[in-house]
Amino acid sequence: MLYGAGMPETPSPRSGNALLRVAIALFAIGLLAILAIFLTPIVSACGPPLWLYLVAMSATPLGLLLALVFALRSGRHVR
Repeated sequence: MLYGAGMPETPSPRSGNALLRVAIALFAIGLLAILAIFLTPIVSACGPPLWLYLVAMSATPLGLLLALVFALRSGRHVR
């Protein structure tokens, strides 16, 4: 099929993509915090700080939850 002036070339981005990007960013930050928790005792003589535990415990599950919300919302729009 020919792409003329009446047919859009690329679909417009939906606002739900922002939710997915936030979810991926939070999940990645949480995973990096978990990795830092394990690497801190190897690199230094002291244990990881409390804020690192708090970031790992909050960002990782929140990112996973937002990704699930995105998947459920985008699956309902396809019909």
